[in-house]
Amino acid sequence: MATIFKKPNDLLDAVGQQLDCSDWLTVTQDRINQFADATGDHQWIHVDPERAKDGPFGVCIAHGYLTLSLVNLFLPQIVEVQGFTHAVNVGMDKTRFPAAVPVNSSLRGHGVLLAVEEIKGAIQSVVRVTVEIQSDDRPACVVDTISRYFTA
Repeated sequence: MATIFKKPNDLLDAVGQQLDCSDWLTVTQDRINQFADATGDHQWIHVDPERAKDGPFGVCIAHGYLTLSLVNLFLPQIVEVQGFTHAVNVGMDKTRFPAAVPVNSSLRGHGVLLAVEEIKGAIQSVVRVTVEIQSDDRPACVVDTISRYFTA
């Protein structure tokens, strides 16, 4: 369940706060194949299970950008900001992929509120999302997401 902030200004007093975790999601070969089709990235390490058996991981692995795109699914499960008229995804900083995601791994996102500032009539937050792999001590992805909430 998401950490809830009733209004964007409430974020100002929460810098450094650990946020909730998302639900676990299993990354199936079908999801990897669909991502390959959507992006045109059909590298064998992602989509050819037979060839991947002899590869460096012994199985297919998810695309790094697939893992990154799952942050969009995880973020609303991690944090919910209410009381704004509209919000925009401003971007991200410091994206890293410390560990590969083997097919059929379970992933979830965990968040920390790194920074908040008032900017151009809005509240801007930076949430570090760490995408954890259930069976690995290293994360699959760490990214600082930047969101801007407008109240008027």
